[in-house]
Amino acid sequence: MKLDHFVVQRPTSIPAQLFLLFHGAGDNPVAMGQIGSWFAESFPGALVVSIGAPESGSEHGRQWFPTDNLTDESLQCRVDAMMDSFVGSVHHWQQESGVKAEATALIGFSQGSIMVLEGIKARPGLAGRVVAFSGRFASLPQRATRRTTVHLIHGDYDDLVPLKYAQQGEAKLLELGGDVTLNVVEDLAHAIDHRAMQYALDHLHYTVPKRYFDEALSGSTPGDEDVIALMH
Repeated sequence: MKLDHFVVQRPTSIPAQLFLLFHGAGDNPVAMGQIGSWFAESFPGALVVSIGAPESGSEHGRQWFPTDNLTDESLQCRVDAMMDSFVGSVHHWQQESGVKAEATALIGFSQGSIMVLEGIKARPGLAGRVVAFSGRFASLPQRATRRTTVHLIHGDYDDLVPLKYAQQGEAKLLELGGDVTLNVVEDLAHAIDHRAMQYALDHLHYTVPKRYFDEALSGSTPGDEDVIALMH
């Protein structure tokens, strides 16, 4: 499925990586594209696309699911109702770019982060990397895969999606044997600042996915398309 989108960067050669960004409720893909410009500058060989949510929200914004009368119980149902559209958008850009799942990074903020985290829960292996700013799982996962490296980045002053949800998500993924990190940004509310961005870029460049160790133990070699650039 091809949703409304904004292409932040399209390299002249075949893309080495694919970065897909997903905005929060009431926002739009062009505005989220400003965040995408950070990733584009740091990964010049990547196709970077900001995806628009399918539903109308505020006057100028979009949303993945309605937020009125939202409870923990209804959140999962609303996310599930939109999951096919979300996964379809990821598959569309993977096919168009020719970039495999392991070289795909899904980056979300707020409601977009919920969709990203729930997306890898519903479709293990959908992407090699996830960066979730100010997000949460709709409900905690019951299984985890090392095929996806999850980076949670959260402000400790976030009163819209409290930090406890990120902490619970990290603890559950670790319990299940998943590959996850959590960075807490001091004195940050429900937002992305330069510190949060630096955490994200550092993780994408320098954090070695746990699956590399699994592959090394099995005698195989990690793919050179993965979203990582190790320092020599």
